[in-house]
Amino acid sequence: MVDKTHPKLDERIEPTNWTDGLDMPMSLMEQIPEDPASLADLANRSVVSGKQFTREQVAQLCRLAAKFETTQTMGQFPLTGKILISAFYEPSTRTRLSFESVWHRLGGDVISITDPSTTGVAKGESLHDVAEMMSHYGDVVVLRDSNEEAIYEMLDVLRIPIINAGNGTDEHPTQAMADIYAIAKWRPEFLMDNPPEDKKIRICVIGVPGRMRTVRSLLSFLALFSPAIREVVIICNAKQPFSPGQKEDLEKAGLKLKVAPDLNAELPDTDVVYINAIAWVGDSYEELGSEYRLDSDSPLKNGSIILHPLARGEELATDLDNTPHNWYFAQARGAVYMRMAVMTSLVRF
Repeated sequence: MVDKTHPKLDERIEPTNWTDGLDMPMSLMEQIPEDPASLADLANRSVVSGKQFTREQVAQLCRLAAKFETTQTMGQFPLTGKILISAFYEPSTRTRLSFESVWHRLGGDVISITDPSTTGVAKGESLHDVAEMMSHYGDVVVLRDSNEEAIYEMLDVLRIPIINAGNGTDEHPTQAMADIYAIAKWRPEFLMDNPPEDKKIRICVIGVPGRMRTVRSLLSFLALFSPAIREVVIICNAKQPFSPGQKEDLEKAGLKLKVAPDLNAELPDTDVVYINAIAWVGDSYEELGSEYRLDSDSPLKNGSIILHPLARGEELATDLDNTPHNWYFAQARGAVYMRMAVMTSLVRF
């Protein structure tokens, strides 16, 4: 039975002060000169992999995201009359809602699919035909599908851009962009060509790069900014943490990589801690690295930040929520602005 005497019912809800923390995105904009020409090549393109992007494009997307974050009132709505097809065949809260929020904020309309059993695919319709119909019904597709190959099959047919919102264990590029945006706001020098030595950072990534799409995409983007990174430490116990060729490609791009099994031994010298434990496999998920846990007793470096793509489980304790280490909620908030930057760069008609 609902307790109608709950004390919160007698209180007015105070709106969040949206100006809190705006000094950080403003510092980012001051650090990076505006260069919209570097984003011109993104127009009317699909977003499937972190490997598609250049360093300059990601830096300018971060700058554009910061511009959106610091300007709550928009003078125009560039996506008025445009329709987003939001097709999420896996459970999602933050990713689906943030994409749909972005599209509405930019003036567009949304049509959604949240259950593949209600589509023609359940009756055996081919992805070829699904893509053909989507090209007639919308202006952009955002797809999350446990089938890693589905988005690639649809690319051959679609005549509108498609954005990968997570395809099995493969990639999740816009999540990684949001991760990069969080790091750049925390330390704008991260986006510099030649950052000062004392501004370079050491990052611990807790997870299995070869089997976790958030980690795979994040590492691809981190490789673009290797001049600002002292070392990336992969924390896991897996015998083969990388997929074939993955480690070699990252090192060739300039990342200094280390694999270590002991989280607490690495934390005192770590500036950014990225933790996740969920990997989607087929229609379900598995927990990887669930033996690792961060809480208020963890030996975190003073001034370090924690990132997590969310949703979290036992691997990230709530007793860290009210500490300066908590950047995972700001990371989720920033995903909206980063996706606004991506959408406005892609959709130009």
